[in-house]
Amino acid sequence: MSSPQIVWLRRDLRMADQPALHAAAQAGPVIPVYVLDDERAGDHAYGGASKVWLHYSLESLGKSFGSRRSQIVLGKGDAPQVLAAIADQTGASCIHAIRHYEPWWKEAEDELRDALGEDTKLCLYDGNYLLPPGSVTTGSGDPYKIYTPFSKAMLEVMPPRDVLGEPETISSPDSWPESDDLADWELLPTKPDWAGGIRDFWEFGEAAAHDRLDWWADEVADYDEGRNLPSQDITSRLSPHLHWGEISPAQAWHKLKDKRSEGWKTFAKEIIWRDYAQNVIDQFPDYPRDSYRDYDERTLWRNPNAGHLIEEDLKCWQKGMTGYPIVDAGMRQLWQTGWLHNRVRMICASFLVKHLLIDWRHGEQWYWDCLVDADYGNNGVNWQWISGTGVDSNMFSRIMAPLTQSERFDAAGYIREYVPELAELGDDCIHDPPDDKRGDYPVKMIGHKEARERALDAYRASKP
Repeated sequence: MSSPQIVWLRRDLRMADQPALHAAAQAGPVIPVYVLDDERAGDHAYGGASKVWLHYSLESLGKSFGSRRSQIVLGKGDAPQVLAAIADQTGASCIHAIRHYEPWWKEAEDELRDALGEDTKLCLYDGNYLLPPGSVTTGSGDPYKIYTPFSKAMLEVMPPRDVLGEPETISSPDSWPESDDLADWELLPTKPDWAGGIRDFWEFGEAAAHDRLDWWADEVADYDEGRNLPSQDITSRLSPHLHWGEISPAQAWHKLKDKRSEGWKTFAKEIIWRDYAQNVIDQFPDYPRDSYRDYDERTLWRNPNAGHLIEEDLKCWQKGMTGYPIVDAGMRQLWQTGWLHNRVRMICASFLVKHLLIDWRHGEQWYWDCLVDADYGNNGVNWQWISGTGVDSNMFSRIMAPLTQSERFDAAGYIREYVPELAELGDDCIHDPPDDKRGDYPVKMIGHKEARERALDAYRASKP
């Protein structure tokens, strides 16, 4: 009998179009392993919302393996050490894994090679992105830093690789190594259980991802205009499924590639944006932690760690109590559902860094903890784009006007859903309620004109 083959699972929690699983199943008995390595990522260890999604995704995938008379071996600790120990115990000849580009996972892959014995090798595959980061380059052979030319170059080589089916057979080893119980990891909150809104809003796992993609295939034509309307929410909501690898971008692309609508063309660029973000962190591993552009951070940002009033401003933003209904609706949706509509995601981020002049990294960390689709590359690239500090970013002087955005994109219904204090107000005033109609809802933390002038003054003072 062939020697066992370990499949190291991370953010690739699917059976179909899973190159590592596909190769392992062809080579011998398969031992799928997921290692919860909390320490390695440091300040980007999984946040609360991510842990909720991870629990249910692993539970779903475990049932899929169970239907094939297989199982997922769960381990906790230093991933290279845990995997090397399992390989030694089982006599596995290969550990198969899909490449990951977060710096801590690249480091772990190098450490695992060093930790394995002579009889075990590490085989890495591409499969979480349309193309491997760095494979699309400029005419001089350098990786792209700017999104627009990167996107054009990507479109020239699409469609992506063909999709792999689910393995026809998955053989099991003669004996299984010990495994943790998923419940013992305590990924789900209990005291209190704040995840009810996430469970109500989402379905988890590979089957749910494909159901969502099937639905989206009938709706994508309206995406170009509809993506900006939070009350209608014409968005795919595929982001957490893609992030956790319950579905691959290649599967999504091939499902939609024959569409001829402007909606599909726009959505295709959003899928490419995921690749772009990975290209950025592959070049700049600390990008979600360090600003790319030079400026005087002490002059530009108000530091919540340096003053009680600034800390209170940050908390008001986090809780959705800024006095700007569109911002507060977004921040409350984020807390309740673990997700945030893309247009509103930008409005809320812009409010933090430009109206409140609070360092974008405080926002990045809050989104990281609250989003079920919290992605190291996407989150960091998006925050540096909105703050004007990134390699490819919006100009700092372009300051989004939340009240104008709210009315322009017809957010009244969205506000009523997430800011119930204002639910009785009409469309004529719900975007910017007068003080006498706010009731218990807070007044604005700062006026838009005042905030804009303060931000521009701080920006001018911060330039070298």
